[in-house]
Amino acid sequence: MSKIADVVEAAVITAVDVTNFLTASPSSVEAFKTANLLKGLGVNAIILGERGTGKLTLARYILPHAPIIDASRFDELLDAIESHSDVIIHRLDNVANLKRLIETIQKTHTRVIATGGGRYSQDQLDEIFTIRLALPPLSERQEDVTVLVDAFIKEARETLGKSESFDLEGFVPDLSENAISLRRQVYLHYLFDSINENDLMEIMEHYLEEKLGSNNDYRAFLHLYEVPLIRAGIKRFKSQLQLAERLGLNRNTLRKKIADHSDYNLETKEH
Repeated sequence: MSKIADVVEAAVITAVDVTNFLTASPSSVEAFKTANLLKGLGVNAIILGERGTGKLTLARYILPHAPIIDASRFDELLDAIESHSDVIIHRLDNVANLKRLIETIQKTHTRVIATGGGRYSQDQLDEIFTIRLALPPLSERQEDVTVLVDAFIKEARETLGKSESFDLEGFVPDLSENAISLRRQVYLHYLFDSINENDLMEIMEHYLEEKLGSNNDYRAFLHLYEVPLIRAGIKRFKSQLQLAERLGLNRNTLRKKIADHSDYNLETKEH
């Protein structure tokens, strides 16, 4: 979001923090209103959406004391339904036997709030759930993005013991996994600021230990050094000529390396 630095403060003023479910966009406000209705209605509901959109947070708000069971742990899930009056089913898409799950819920009359990504048809879901609530991805909830960035900055500073501010100029939120990737991006920003040479080599060692094994590993992993080096040089020196001189390379050699790593968009001025 190109103007995120300008709107964070205004968005924070209008946001409401509800057990970490932040409501700043119209769609999240409506979702929260529905969640409030569900707290009092006592009916089964499913919250649909991509990973990291806040489904589980909203489910916890509706049933704050209910056990949370991942649907992939099927036997544990059935036991929980039979022994509790309320249950949160996380990742319904992973359930091994939907028919048996439906039968168990109908037999026990356990109240269920589930989260899922939409694997099952409307007819299948209608057998269990009276209400379906959809949470759009963060790419469609830009007001929530600005609020979440601010929340994650505060969280990261407290967790990592950082006092320095977060420069939002030029910051492009990573929404590939919604709030999950966004939180990771903010934490990595603070970690990168304090990382030293030994930390960096340890990270590389850990990564490469699992990857090595072919007879061409040196060339296969050379890009892990060359790509960030060229990227950093491009940012600092602005042109291929300046960068080649600073790196002690022939300009044709640098140009070939940039071409070799074309998948990583290492374009810059020739002069």
